[in-house]
Amino acid sequence: MSLGLAIVIGAAFGFVLDRVGATNPNVIVGMLSLRRLALMKTILLAIGTGSILMFGGQMLGLVEVGHMSVKAAYAGVFIGGLMLGLGWAAAGYCPGTGVAAAATGRRDALFFIAGGLLGAAAYMATYPTWKASGLLDSVAGGKVTLGQVPGAAYEGILPVAGDLLGIALGLVFVVIAFVLPSQVVSGGTHALPAE
Repeated sequence: MSLGLAIVIGAAFGFVLDRVGATNPNVIVGMLSLRRLALMKTILLAIGTGSILMFGGQMLGLVEVGHMSVKAAYAGVFIGGLMLGLGWAAAGYCPGTGVAAAATGRRDALFFIAGGLLGAAAYMATYPTWKASGLLDSVAGGKVTLGQVPGAAYEGILPVAGDLLGIALGLVFVVIAFVLPSQVVSGGTHALPAE
């Protein structure tokens, strides 16, 4: 049952990604170059709404805090994040949008997926070297959260209630999503062409 539910949720998520333009590399590059902001507005709205619902649900006892999983912070994560961002900008896909784009029939997404799998295989083959380098050693306390969440197994960096901080940041993201324009005018007089 859980596998079937995962397939249904994944398919629905991929459908939504396609509908908001996230499977089109031109739309993604437009967002990353801060020229076309409609996709960014959608992402900010989704993150903000999700944050408000999750942390609000935790405060009301509707969401089990024990299900919260936090990845350990280490230097390699930050380097990997930069590499992911550069690859996202160069290819016009991130891992999720690349798979969704392949499902829509985009052949370039298949090459993106193959490159990602080759990169993962190269990392696995060289893992002992990366581990020995110290880039995978925990920093900032390892598994920590920004604020302190009651009942969570993780320490908070800031002495503030994590649930309230999560709701506040979610509200900020929602407000930004509504304030941002969908498109930035290029050159002061002409709008960018539609996709």
